[in-house]
Amino acid sequence: MSRRETRQVARSAGEPEAVVISRVRTLVSVLPALLIVTGIVYDYATPRDFTAVPFFTAAPLIAAPLSSLRTTVVTSAAALVAAYVVHLRLGFAANADSITETVTVATVAVLAVVINQVVRRGDRRLASAREIAEAAQRAVLPQPQARIGGFEIAARYEAAQEGAFIGGDLYAVQDTAYGVRVVLGDVRGKGMGAVAAVAVVIGAFREAAEQEATLEAVAQRLERALAREGTRRDGLEAAEGFTTAVLAELPHGDGIVRIVNRGHPPPLLLAADGTLRTLDPAEPALPLGMGDLGTWPDRAEETTFPGGAMLLLHTDGLSEARDEHGAFFDPAARLTGRVFRTPATLLAALADEVRRHTGGGTTDDMALLAVRRP
Repeated sequence: MSRRETRQVARSAGEPEAVVISRVRTLVSVLPALLIVTGIVYDYATPRDFTAVPFFTAAPLIAAPLSSLRTTVVTSAAALVAAYVVHLRLGFAANADSITETVTVATVAVLAVVINQVVRRGDRRLASAREIAEAAQRAVLPQPQARIGGFEIAARYEAAQEGAFIGGDLYAVQDTAYGVRVVLGDVRGKGMGAVAAVAVVIGAFREAAEQEATLEAVAQRLERALAREGTRRDGLEAAEGFTTAVLAELPHGDGIVRIVNRGHPPPLLLAADGTLRTLDPAEPALPLGMGDLGTWPDRAEETTFPGGAMLLLHTDGLSEARDEHGAFFDPAARLTGRVFRTPATLLAALADEVRRHTGGGTTDDMALLAVRRP
């Protein structure tokens, strides 16, 4: 049973997911023993022409992919002994049918041990791959410090695919002489091409954030970096197409925020009293990587950012998350009138509400970044 199916069972039963998972694991762990006992009872309770071999062969096959090698061997031996003893006790252990059935159970027992070793080897390889993926995520999307340049920061990445660690969503925070600068974006596409584009955008942002005097110039550097990488890495630009992004600049001590939006969902500004504003751009702009369609000057839009307020940046994995009826998750409606003590608390609440809204399964990755002015 997959994790998503487990969540659906938990919802329909009205029980916590952890309780359902615990019960499923318990059932799976005792199922081989139950099958062996059922086979013994079946052989005793039915006429001689009926056979319990399916029960005895199913037990080790179920144990093989789900249990340790020791448990699989013990289950296989128990099934083999049970099949032989039942035939012996009933007085027909030496006939051809009984010998055939015993050999069948023995063959399946050996196969179960082999399957167990293959699965364990695959698990080790998967664990290694997960460790590599985690290292790649920490390298490409390092978790920002909780406090940068006097601002409280929190970031969160929720992958739509279970077991995935990194995709096409990105974020980065940089403290510079011009203030704390932030980027959050979404690369069009999936797979390694999207990850490569994420690395290009973040690398260009960290360099440009330190060197460029204006936020508009930072956006243009990102544009050029994507165009340059698309030329160097054949197919990257064609495959991924573009990157929506929003850049923010928080000058030290000025109580304002400057924003450049390149085709991305608008940030939300949540005041200390729960009042919420959606920071829609005055003029729509094309995403990064679409400079071949035309050039125009980026214009940073400035708004007040008072003490105690929080700025929330998010990808469309949040705003386009759907429930079972197809209704979108509306972060502005959900957050209006609410107060959160820290950015981490805000992001944790949003992630939990999205999971409940979608029933535990989303179709797109979700990146969240919140900044609070103390």
